[in-house]
Amino acid sequence: MGCPLANPIREYPPKPMRTISDLMSLSGRTAVITGGAGHIGAAIAQALAEAGATIALADRQRDELERLAQHIRSTTATAVATFEVELSDEASVRSLPARVASQCGGLDVLVNCAAFVGTTILDGWAVPFEQQRSAAWRAAFEVNVTAAFELVQEALPWLKRSGKGSIINVSSLYGVVGPDWRLYEGTSMGNPAAYGASKGALTQLTNWLATTLAPHVRVNAMSPGGVWRDQPAEFVERYCQRTPLERMATEEDFKGAALFLASDMSSYITGQNIVVDGGWCAW
Repeated sequence: MGCPLANPIREYPPKPMRTISDLMSLSGRTAVITGGAGHIGAAIAQALAEAGATIALADRQRDELERLAQHIRSTTATAVATFEVELSDEASVRSLPARVASQCGGLDVLVNCAAFVGTTILDGWAVPFEQQRSAAWRAAFEVNVTAAFELVQEALPWLKRSGKGSIINVSSLYGVVGPDWRLYEGTSMGNPAAYGASKGALTQLTNWLATTLAPHVRVNAMSPGGVWRDQPAEFVERYCQRTPLERMATEEDFKGAALFLASDMSSYITGQNIVVDGGWCAW
C-alpha cells in the first residue's frame, strides 16, 4: 500500500487549521522529565506545565524535586508528581515509566535531561585528559546514554498508546563539536572526554530511535550551548566573543525549543537535533 497523499483532493469547504494555541497545548498529556531537579530540567518542566501537561519530575534529589514541584503548582494550574530515581541503577530506571503511568494516568512525553556534566563531582572526571579515568567514563555513559535507552524501552507501550508520543533527548553543543580550549585557559574548569562522547552517542541514539519508533512515536534532540552559571569572568568574556549572539544561554532559552518538540507544533518532525547555542556552530 502506497503512502497516501495529504488531501489529494482539496476539501470544500477546507478543513480549518488548528490555531497555534491548539497546536502548543499539552492539556491531557503527561510529561516525565528526568533530571527534573536540575537547572535545564526545571525550565523544561515549567514550560510543559505552562502548556497544560501533567508533570512527572524524576531525579535523585528529593528535596529539590519537592521544592520545584511546589513552585510549578503555585505558578500553573497543572498537577505535579515527583519520583525518586537513581539513573545508574537499571532496576530503578526501568521501574520509572510504570510508576509514572500508574500515578499520573499515562505517559505521553519523555524528556531525558539528566546527565553527568562538566561540574559533576567525580574522581577522574573534569581533570586533564591524561588524568581522566575509565570508571568516570563508564559512569557517564551509564547515566547519559544507557539510562535513556532503558527508559525509552520501558516507556514505549504508553508512548505508542498515547498517539502523541514524543521523546526529547537533551544532548549538548559538545555532542556536535569539540571544545575550544582557548576558553578554558587560566581557569580551573574542565571538559571531560566522556561528556562530549556520551552526548554525541545520545544524539545518534536519537536518530536510531526516530526511524525505529516511527510512525508511532517521534524522537528528537535539543542541544544546549553554554549556560551561564557564574563561571570565571575570563571564560564568560571569551565565550560571548566566540558566540554570534554575544551571550551565554539562560534556562529560559530552552523553554520554547522543549515545548515545540513536545507538542503538535512539531508533529511532522522527528530525528532532528535542535542546537540552541546562540549561533556557536554557525561560524
